[in-house]
Amino acid sequence: MDQQWEQLRQRCLVCRACSLAQERTQVVFGVGDPAAEVLLVGEAPGANEDKQGEPFVGRAGKLLDDMLQMIGLSRERIYITNSVKCRPPQNRDPLNTEKEACSGYLRRQMELMQPKILVCLGRISAMELIKPDFRITQEHGLFFRQDGIEKMAMYHPAALLRDPGKKPETFEDLKRLQAKIREICVRTKLDF
Repeated sequence: MDQQWEQLRQRCLVCRACSLAQERTQVVFGVGDPAAEVLLVGEAPGANEDKQGEPFVGRAGKLLDDMLQMIGLSRERIYITNSVKCRPPQNRDPLNTEKEACSGYLRRQMELMQPKILVCLGRISAMELIKPDFRITQEHGLFFRQDGIEKMAMYHPAALLRDPGKKPETFEDLKRLQAKIREICVRTKLDF
């Protein structure tokens, strides 16, 4: 898998399939363990991610790290990526053409990883990867078994920064995720 993963990464780093390639600083392929059983997927990189080439950095990334730590996880034990690998201008939602241009990269990442659990970070990711009419306010924290993968969505860390009142619900979602990891994952070790 290492060679296939690296070939995919190299192909993605030089991708020019959509107009986002013209303005990006760098492609944000993902971070973590490519053999992880748990995959977290956001929608697209922001300004900090575009500068650093890593998903979920800055304030939202720090909050995500804290959330993972609460359930005994770290970035090194999971894999974190986005549906779209280049930053949309002014952090707008990715266009359908941009999502389509990038969809093959995420699909191939998932084929190579074969995660047991997929966590969508935010509504956009959940609408793409769980179901088109996903309602984050009603369906966050619920598991949907699809294609042999347990899928769930949580509020995006940036949404929690904007509305800290959602943090208690997200803590419950994290506890559900922790329980699911303990139930079905073999290699993913939690700190407690």
